[in-house]
Amino acid sequence: MSKTALPLQHYLAALHQKYRTLDEGQVATYIPELAKANPDAFGISIVTVDGYAYAVGDSDEHFTIQSISKPFVYAAALADRGREGVLRKVGVEPSGEAFNSISLDPQTGAPLNPMINAGAIATTGLVNGGSAGAQWKHIAEVMSTFVGHSIDVDEDVYRSESETGFRNRAIAWLLKNFGIIEGDPMPVLENYFRQCSLCVTCRDLAYMAATLANGGVHPVTGRRAAPADEVQAVLSIMATCGMYDYAGSWLFEVGLPAKSGVSGGVIAVMPGRLGIAIFSPRLDDNGNSRRGIAVCREISRDFGLHVFGMSMSPSLVLNRVYSALDAPSRRVRPPVTAEWLRSVASRIKCFSLQGEVAFDGAEFVVRKMLQSAGEADSFILDMHRVSYLADGAARLLHEIRTSLVAQGKAVVFSRIRGRAVIEDALRHTMPEGDKGVLSFEDNDVAVEWCENRLLESVNGAARIRNGMGDFPLLADLPEALLARLRERMHAVEYVAGSIIISAGEKQDDRMFFIEDGEVSVLLQLSNGAHQRIATLSPGMSFGEMVMLGHAARSASVHADTSVHAWTLTACALDELALEHPEIKIAVLKNLSLDLAQKLRQANQLISALATFRRKNHAPPPSEFQEHARRVYCKSVPGSARAGDRGALSLFCNTF
Repeated sequence: MSKTALPLQHYLAALHQKYRTLDEGQVATYIPELAKANPDAFGISIVTVDGYAYAVGDSDEHFTIQSISKPFVYAAALADRGREGVLRKVGVEPSGEAFNSISLDPQTGAPLNPMINAGAIATTGLVNGGSAGAQWKHIAEVMSTFVGHSIDVDEDVYRSESETGFRNRAIAWLLKNFGIIEGDPMPVLENYFRQCSLCVTCRDLAYMAATLANGGVHPVTGRRAAPADEVQAVLSIMATCGMYDYAGSWLFEVGLPAKSGVSGGVIAVMPGRLGIAIFSPRLDDNGNSRRGIAVCREISRDFGLHVFGMSMSPSLVLNRVYSALDAPSRRVRPPVTAEWLRSVASRIKCFSLQGEVAFDGAEFVVRKMLQSAGEADSFILDMHRVSYLADGAARLLHEIRTSLVAQGKAVVFSRIRGRAVIEDALRHTMPEGDKGVLSFEDNDVAVEWCENRLLESVNGAARIRNGMGDFPLLADLPEALLARLRERMHAVEYVAGSIIISAGEKQDDRMFFIEDGEVSVLLQLSNGAHQRIATLSPGMSFGEMVMLGHAARSASVHADTSVHAWTLTACALDELALEHPEIKIAVLKNLSLDLAQKLRQANQLISALATFRRKNHAPPPSEFQEHARRVYCKSVPGSARAGDRGALSLFCNTF
């Protein structure tokens, strides 16, 4: 699957293009080696909790991690010493001061939090190790586990930090004075300089952030980098203290746990969903990457990622994926056509969405669609269970629709009419010049449209005209007997919209054989609405139950188009059977075979639905949805042709 085909990749590329011209801020110079950084370097990367990585720009350029190491070493200290042991040495309160401030509790001498230098140096000293070398080995292993591969120290940056870190040396000795660091503080400080000098890429940082988002488990390697309980503590500190004295504004505007570093890196974490990383060395007065803040602010706003907004695992928005082989349309077709459709029905994919669909949920759905695109002709997005559609999610759905249509595939929506929360999002995120989306009022009609699309791909839109022997009910009858039957039949015509049979009707004992046109069999529901049972086309028959003694019609039959048909009364068949009993025997045999086939299909569908509901603990189904209204469109976007029949709506820019 090509990453360039993914809508989120296009979004990040556009975001990178938008902010690459933001040239405010300066690279850090207080560490001489950092002053050599390319100020125009710029990368963005996102990694989801199921391990999929997106990256644009300079995402694979190496730089030193600097202060972004602090939350990960804090996680190691919490795992080694426990919360109580760490809290006795390092607090959790925001300092409201610069990262290199000497912020110590006046009574205990404990640093205010582990995200400022004083707290980070103390935290490094709390990591287990019988010697400075053993302690460093443990720190390096923890950091490598978060990244997903081994990482090394940039020796030039390390020497530069160590040779010029006079303020940090003063802080280390103050910590020794208050008993926060036991023993010689200088080996601890050197390990702190080393951890800040670890060499990473923007992509590495995104994997580290995604590991925190995934409860401490790396989304690709599956290795646990930190206990889940301690990840919660780390994210809490990042949310309140990770961006220094900009932390309050960050939490208010962006709303994600985050950490920045003076080399230009920024990470942000959406728990349970994804990790974000930006690399751009131009810093603001607080020591945070200017581009990093701008990009995170826009991503959070566009895709609704604020932690105090909605939050759920993105995979939960995908309720069910199935094909038309599992649930074909209720349109009855000639045997040869039906058999061919069964052979290709798996190419019609239905994705049933549910709940609150934000950007990452839509991204998950889009990736699943692309994974099956090679084996699909059409996609149906069933939105019946969706309670909210974020603008960012709607944009991704538009992009995948446009991309797949360009590949000759169809993407249609189902069950969104009257759902303002979905219609509005689709309408005002529609790309400029887009003619609209194709939407059906129930899944059955959507599947039928997709089936027709498959049929048109092989034999065009031509209607099939049938001889008498092509009707399943009359199969295997000799020509002579078919001629006798034909003598007893009467030709009838109905205009579109006519009611051919009404449910409950008792006087009519006719069977109908469709020569041309289409009809729908409708069942009336208790609420007065109707549910389509089947759509019948040329070569099909209906009304046969009168042969089994059914006096009253059990369903209504409506003409969807103009209809040409032949009728045969049960009385006429009985009269003919007196002379030729083999006729009625053959007809009843064919009827029993047809009913048996329909029963098998119904059992398969019920079994599939029961299995799905059992596995997913789904509630029992509600009464059938109202029968789809027939709306005729003169112009349908995508692959729909002019004058297509179907219950559909055209959502366009004049919505």
